[in-house]
Amino acid sequence: MPSARPRTGGAKPEALFQPPPERQPLAARMRPRTLDEFVGQEHLVGERGPLRRSIARGHLGSLLLWGPPGTGKTSLARLLAGEVGAHFATMSAVMAGVADVRSTIAEAQERLALHGTRTVLFLDEIHRFNKAQQDALLPHVEDGTVTLIGATTENPYFEVNSALLSRMRVWRLEALTDEDVATVVRRALEDQERGLAGPLGPEGCVTLGQEAFDHLVGLAGGDARSALNVLEGAVALAEAEGNHDEDGRVAPRLEDVEGAAQQRVLAYDRAGDGHYDTVSAFIKSLRGNDPDGALYWLASMVAAGEDPRFIARRLIISASEDVGNADPRALQVAVAAAQALDHVGLPEAQYALAQATTYIATAPKSNRSGSAYWAAAGDVEARGSLPVPLHLRNAPHRLMRQHGIGVGYQYPHDFEDADVDQRYLPDELADRRYYLPTDQGYEATIANRMDARTEKRAAGRPQRSALPKPDVAKGAGGDLMRTREANRKKLAQTEKEDAS
Repeated sequence: MPSARPRTGGAKPEALFQPPPERQPLAARMRPRTLDEFVGQEHLVGERGPLRRSIARGHLGSLLLWGPPGTGKTSLARLLAGEVGAHFATMSAVMAGVADVRSTIAEAQERLALHGTRTVLFLDEIHRFNKAQQDALLPHVEDGTVTLIGATTENPYFEVNSALLSRMRVWRLEALTDEDVATVVRRALEDQERGLAGPLGPEGCVTLGQEAFDHLVGLAGGDARSALNVLEGAVALAEAEGNHDEDGRVAPRLEDVEGAAQQRVLAYDRAGDGHYDTVSAFIKSLRGNDPDGALYWLASMVAAGEDPRFIARRLIISASEDVGNADPRALQVAVAAAQALDHVGLPEAQYALAQATTYIATAPKSNRSGSAYWAAAGDVEARGSLPVPLHLRNAPHRLMRQHGIGVGYQYPHDFEDADVDQRYLPDELADRRYYLPTDQGYEATIANRMDARTEKRAAGRPQRSALPKPDVAKGAGGDLMRTREANRKKLAQTEKEDAS
């Protein structure tokens, strides 16, 4: 087990921003300087967090920080490097190429060879690197030339090469709670060195009323950077308009906060985790009989610009997957909502989507149709395509019946209740039962009907139907279509002759 490197003997992280403090945004100035100042992510850097315990032993392996914007990925990377006394080099995957990677690696090799100083390479937006760029890092991460810390808002299991991912630990950062954001905002208001209470803030300092404070925290949506940016903008608006309290302090009002924020920026990315997480919450709310939750996530997707046809497709799937035969009308309502969307579009189709959402969320639930299908599919996968029983096979030629093909099939409509007990499954699966209806909604009616049929079949041989058979030949439909086709050709020929 390596011992911790003395913090006074290692290289210090290089400054992330070169401008002087007065030129830096409030969010940049207020970056935490120690792990004790770091807010949030207790599951990683709290007292018993794995990252904190690891660096306490002087160990920092390559890792990937995955989480929403404004959760402290960059700040945490700098702090971790400082804790183990490593040199901190930064690179943005948006702007860097393979040449930049090689140059940084060469500097890290020289630093390690000449001074014995480790290098932590922080690669922001690592998912932006293509395969070749990611591959260029592999040998140097493997041999320890650099300790790589990547940061991404996208799902790394889809966006980062598996070879590179296997050499890194993935740590998930969660959106900050409102209490965490409130701590960050309060610290910015009270800090006399870097915040708004000192020389870098407006003359007379700043005070923020409780209503404006709470609104600011709520607007942030767990993004500390966003909260500080809105705070800085609100202070600038209040200062420009001369909004001060009786003590001469700049006092942003609720209107100033709203003006600086303009509107809530939805944490939603149609191609990323926001998309999948939100639709997951939508589907689970539908399945969980919660129309309020389902409507909230529906509104979130619509407001964020989600393709409404995608939402309609999810409603159709849920109507079959989660409601099924407990209420067959759910599928009709979902399909009707999709058709309404095609006819009228947004914004009017929001009513149809909301109607389908509330109907599905409040309908009785049964997944037995889908479960039955997947059970049957499992037998197909396990046993292959089993032979069709002879009596169920098609016998278009009478001589085929000499081989037993089609022999013994009983036409259900010839019997009472249009039902007769005969085998429809392959012989090897004769006793298999896939569909087991629940007692929910209409499916209870289906279950009763199936039970009644089972009891009647067990009671004895079914009786022939007493109803008279319609006097219609089976081939009449085919004859009618042949007549239709002949008449259509004659009409086309007549129109052609008239035209000539």
